[in-house]
Order: sequence, then C-alpha cells, then structure tokens
Amino acid sequence: MTTKSSILSTKTIYIVRHGETEFNRKGIIQGSGVNSELNETGRQQARAFYEHYRHIPFEAVLTSRLQRTHQTVRHFIDAGLPWEQFEEINEMNWGIHEGKESTPEMVEEYRSIKERWSAGEYDARIREGESAAELAARLQRFKEHLRQRPESCLLVCSHGRAMSALMSVLREEELKLMNRYIHANTGLWKTEYQQGVFQFLVENDTAHLEVTTI
Repeated sequence: MTTKSSILSTKTIYIVRHGETEFNRKGIIQGSGVNSELNETGRQQARAFYEHYRHIPFEAVLTSRLQRTHQTVRHFIDAGLPWEQFEEINEMNWGIHEGKESTPEMVEEYRSIKERWSAGEYDARIREGESAAELAARLQRFKEHLRQRPESCLLVCSHGRAMSALMSVLREEELKLMNRYIHANTGLWKTEYQQGVFQFLVENDTAHLEVTTI
C-alpha cells in the first residue's frame, strides 16, 4: 500500500505514442473501439524505441488496455519490467467514425468538432462517441495516479488524441489548447514531476527513428 512517505516528490515520466498500425497508414480512425495490431513499420518503430531507451532505469511500464500500446513497449515488458494497464489512457471513443474509411463528410465533422473544442465546447462529440470533457475526466484520474506512484522513473504508452488531452491536463491549462499537440507514431514526450508541477523537457521526439544500423 502506498503511503504519503513513500511518494517521491520528484519523478521522470516518459510518454510515448504507440507504433504504426495499418489503420494509421490508411488514415482510418481507430479510437478505443478498434483493437488493432502494429504493422511491420510499427514493430520496427517499437524495436528502435527500445534500443534507443533501453538504458533508461524505468521501474514500471503503464499502457492503455489496447494491444497496440502493449506491442509498442513489449520489449521492455519482456525484459522483466512490471506492467500495468489503464483504461483511463485508452484512445478517445470516436463513435460512428471508428474503423471506417474516411469520407469528406467525416473529415468535415472531425474538423468541426475540433473547432468546437477550441472554442471551449467540451461536451461536443462525434455521434455515439466520447466528449472532450469525458476524455479529460478520465485523464485527470490517471494524472492523480501518476502523482501518487512511488517510482522515480516511469514509461507510459498511450494514443494520439488521448495524449493531446493529457498534455493539457498535466500542464493544468485550458483543454481547448490540446489541439496544438501533435504526436508521431512512437513520438516521445518526457516530463518531470517536481513540487506538484509537471514540467516538459522533451516534446514529440523521434530521434530513435533516425538511427540507422549496418
């Protein structure tokens, strides 16, 4: 059981988006309802990420409950790191858009929803989907969990839109600013939690994908 005395006041958290899937490649929205696997490119990205960051003294791996995050950090898990899954960092539920080939009408609806969020209309949603307010509420629960964990170094793997909202939640800024955060597949964000504040040191870093081996 975690006690106040065991909670470290300073911790470093690495947050990475999952690797590429075929849905990503084809521009199809996955959301929380499509439990897709990494494609070959995604598996190569996952391996590159592991090779680049395997020296970091991670104490635990935290993922969503969707397998594309599990597969992205599986090398760390296979190496013996403790692993926990959290529904709170699942991708946003995109309702009737999930798993469908994109159409001009879908693109327009998505653009309109983002504009409404930017205007502060956080209850706006795709039909049968999740609102920005609902997404932020579950991410807030995850943020509080991070603050309470006893480890000093954590690896978190999540999803594009969920991470955009998480950046705003961790920064304690207005949710309408989340649209400015873009996440590449296996793009890394590094934050340091100290004195009750999350400070970001790295944003969407993909240096691991630029390393070539012979």
